[in-house]
Amino acid sequence: MTTATGNAYDDGAERRGWLIGHFIDPDTSPLHSTDVEIKWGTHTAGEERHEWTVAEEEVRTTMVMLLRGHFAVRLPDGDQEMKREGDFVVFGPGTSHSWQAFDDSIVLTVRWPSVV
Repeated sequence: MTTATGNAYDDGAERRGWLIGHFIDPDTSPLHSTDVEIKWGTHTAGEERHEWTVAEEEVRTTMVMLLRGHFAVRLPDGDQEMKREGDFVVFGPGTSHSWQAFDDSIVLTVRWPSVV
């Protein structure tokens, strides 16, 4: 296996912030994985996804961790606000969700496994 280096802002730009996962080519890259997907998300204050990701067929578990800012993950059982660096939310397969950034925010999303 080779080594990969880069910058999350630059390298994730062409894939909406996704840095690691099954979608990375070539499949010989250490960034290619069928085990995990990792995303660097930057969101400006007031930005939100109004529509819900409907995840009935979803088989992945997701963790969203706040690195900076004030951010909420909206889940069917209520909004989970993250205000302190390191706050995180984990939700299981089949959980619909959306989100909102209250302040300029950076979040790290990890999903497993990485499936098409």
